[in-house]
Amino acid sequence: MGQVFGLYQVDQSTIAVKEKFGKFSTVMGPGCHCVPWCCGVNIAGVLSLRVQQLDVRCETKTKDNVFVTVVASVQYRAHLDTAEDAFYKLTNPREQIKSYVFDVVRASVPRMILDDVFEQKNEIAKTVAEELEKAMRTYGYEIVQTLIVDIEPDETVKRAMNEINAAARLRVATRERAEAEKTLQVKRAEGEAEAKYLSGVGIARQRQAIVDGLRESVLAFSDNVPGTSPKEVMDMVLVTQYFDTMKEIGASSRNSTVFIPHGPGAVRDVAEQIRNGLLQGDAGRTTTH
Repeated sequence: MGQVFGLYQVDQSTIAVKEKFGKFSTVMGPGCHCVPWCCGVNIAGVLSLRVQQLDVRCETKTKDNVFVTVVASVQYRAHLDTAEDAFYKLTNPREQIKSYVFDVVRASVPRMILDDVFEQKNEIAKTVAEELEKAMRTYGYEIVQTLIVDIEPDETVKRAMNEINAAARLRVATRERAEAEKTLQVKRAEGEAEAKYLSGVGIARQRQAIVDGLRESVLAFSDNVPGTSPKEVMDMVLVTQYFDTMKEIGASSRNSTVFIPHGPGAVRDVAEQIRNGLLQGDAGRTTTH
């Protein structure tokens, strides 16, 4: 804006307050206006009609004795219809707004515990807006919006809150880990039980097959070689099985030397011991039944 030869320009979204001999005359809107300064007319000042924002940081204490800093963002503007009041009634509207915000916040927050302050920040903002609207309307200002943009507890309190949250999450993680381990152990036990059952079934089938094979061998030998008794055939089969077992043991890579008795007497003793073992096993099964 400038004043050249009695002409005065008012920018868009701005008003100028014109006085004559020090007394309010009128409000001039955007455009070029004639201001005959020689006749005692002058421009007292200009006033913006744009929405302005003021951030207010207010430190206060909650009901549970925690100091917090509440940051309120106030958006306000002056109206053309009340421009005279907005220009003359307040020397510093921003400081006036700060005072009202401090008053409302320090009256509201001490009635709440810290958790409620975070949960009810919209209620705090609404209360601040209502009080500001009632107070600033008298001075020609409109409160467009009031927001609580930040709540900052003391640093030690924030660390404590984070530790509480971390401990709670750790408990949940530990419980879930324990449930997973429990499920794993149960499944492992079920798998081991199933494996042992199948192994027992396999061993039983293997022994049954061996018995069936021995029986068929004895019957076949008795039929093909007349005069032999089943006992003699069985002794020969057992001795054959015994030497086959020794052969397998000697061929194993983990056993290089095996000491066994040798000679006809030793072979007879081996057959006798195997037969006695089988008979004792049969006697035990018979007694059990």
